Amino acid sequence: MSPGGFPVAGIQDAERPGLHSHAERGNDKTPALLLCFSWLLCSQTAWAGPGIPALTMAANAQGGQDYTVSIQILALMTALSLLPALLLAMTSFTRIIIVLALLRQALGTAQTPGNQVLIGVSLLLTLFIMMPVFERINNEAVQPYVKEQITAQAALDKAAVPLREFMLHQTRTADIEMYMRISGAKDVEGPEQLPFTVLISAYVTSELKTAFQIGFILFLPFLIIDLVVASVLMSMGMMMLSPVMISLPFKLMLFVLVDGWSLILEMLAASFQTT
Repeated sequence: MSPGGFPVAGIQDAERPGLHSHAERGNDKTPALLLCFSWLLCSQTAWAGPGIPALTMAANAQGGQDYTVSIQILALMTALSLLPALLLAMTSFTRIIIVLALLRQALGTAQTPGNQVLIGVSLLLTLFIMMPVFERINNEAVQPYVKEQITAQAALDKAAVPLREFMLHQTRTADIEMYMRISGAKDVEGPEQLPFTVLISAYVTSELKTAFQIGFILFLPFLIIDLVVASVLMSMGMMMLSPVMISLPFKLMLFVLVDGWSLILEMLAASFQTT
């Protein structure tokens, strides 16, 4: 010990218990550290190779090149995230939900039925209307791709054909011409050559026009009831009584007596041309 009571380095090393045992255990770890370092070097060399196998093209059953499973799963997950947008832009859902929302406004029932109910009814009716299109996509694109008879790109091309035909049947020619002018696209030889972006935009615009036209027709009978009730209340001098409170039971009674829900849903389904 030094005069101040502190140990002097190098003098009492031999007197410290366990010092040599720690050094020996440190030397025992040296081979393991060298092995890990060698493995890391080998891994870096392997990673530096040309291309990652999971992200490259692979040979398919026909002898051609196709995307690997990793890329296909990534594309599928991306498509699932875009499913709501595709549902709104490429199916009958937009027209149905707008008409049902306008019908609720015409009845004057505020939030009855609720948004969840309207969306559920719209989804079910969309499924019934789009079933022929979905069946064609399944038979012509999905099943051959699952059986490895066609590639992923060929499956996408075949799946686009039924959707293109469905949207063309619902789209106005004026809307297609408008978006052709906006996009600056040249004249196409036929509907099959029409750019998909132009077709989707024109289809959504046509669906909005058709939905509001149907909604206007639905508003007329309920508007007449409101006018009649308001005129009667004014003639009786009942200015403080809200016409909406009186007309609502009459509108509900008329809607139920004519079986309004069945008529409207049947009319919506018949308004789409699927063939």
